[in-house]
Amino acid sequence: MSANKIQHKVNHVALVVDCSGSMRQHQSQLVRVVDEFVSGLKAESDSLGHETRISLYSFDHKVENLVWDMDVKHLPSMRGLYKVNNGATALIEASLKSLEDLGHIWEEYGEHSFLQIVVTDGEENASGGDRRHDGDMAVLGPWLDRIAAKMGALPHHWTSAILVPNSLAKRTAQNYGFPAGNIAIWDADSQEGVEEAIGTVRAAATGFLRGREKGVRGTKNLFAVGQDLSVDDVRANLEPVPADKYRLLKVDAEVDIRSFVDSHPGVTYERGACYYQLGARVQVQPDKEVIVVEKDTDRAYTGDAARSLLFGTGIRGTVSVKAGRNPELEVYVQSRSVNRKLKPKTRLLVMV
Repeated sequence: MSANKIQHKVNHVALVVDCSGSMRQHQSQLVRVVDEFVSGLKAESDSLGHETRISLYSFDHKVENLVWDMDVKHLPSMRGLYKVNNGATALIEASLKSLEDLGHIWEEYGEHSFLQIVVTDGEENASGGDRRHDGDMAVLGPWLDRIAAKMGALPHHWTSAILVPNSLAKRTAQNYGFPAGNIAIWDADSQEGVEEAIGTVRAAATGFLRGREKGVRGTKNLFAVGQDLSVDDVRANLEPVPADKYRLLKVDAEVDIRSFVDSHPGVTYERGACYYQLGARVQVQPDKEVIVVEKDTDRAYTGDAARSLLFGTGIRGTVSVKAGRNPELEVYVQSRSVNRKLKPKTRLLVMV
């Protein structure tokens, strides 16, 4: 009889970072964002016992591989690897090359997953040569066809994501084939924006690896939180809130938080005592508490570990997050605003 075979989990991550001339003013910010993402991968891989291997690409009008399929534990800081050039932005070519290169990795043994994350401060204007094409469809058209076809044919255990500078670039990335839930906006021009990006990518690293533990090998909702949690995780790590210390109120129409609370008998609005249900993307500041609620029982849980359970360890600043799809749990975020607009078909948790 042969010995039992260990089907170990192997994660292959490709970081594809813009080094075109416009990135010069963002160089130090990008180094911080990428280093924090790698740090999150290292910490969570160690915690879960995964093997995580990383490849690094930089691109202006040319695409260069800097690191190939290295154990993430050995990857040095981006500070010693990343250098801004004066070229344009071959975003599509870089995205395609990294995906095509990863496709050469042998998957016969082990349970493999692939994650590509592209970081840019601009839009495509140079794929296919040394000169800028600036959207000339005679040049760009074939590249659009290639990336759309590649993205559309990715296997279920592949995840492709991108950080872009604004909503216009987000729509363009969707046209390339990046799933909407795998696109995040980062503001490299402000300290607050960089801190948000750090929180976003660390939470993404944590969520991706935790999802692997539950059999999720690929996702189209990478930049969301809570989707990887189970009731057992919550009960084991958080503290139950006594049932007589809170109420859950159903929101039927868009309304400001203060008047909504005051319209219910037995409760009065108090700053910091209300928690809105997480839905669309919001910024969660480091001093905001979070509560997790079981859908079936309405039992609520919180505690010092709640933020790290949801967003990942080592995140101290503001996090830009939205709710993932979880059939068992809901996430609630503390509000100190008297003017917050509550969304219909959500609930508000009020401490009493």
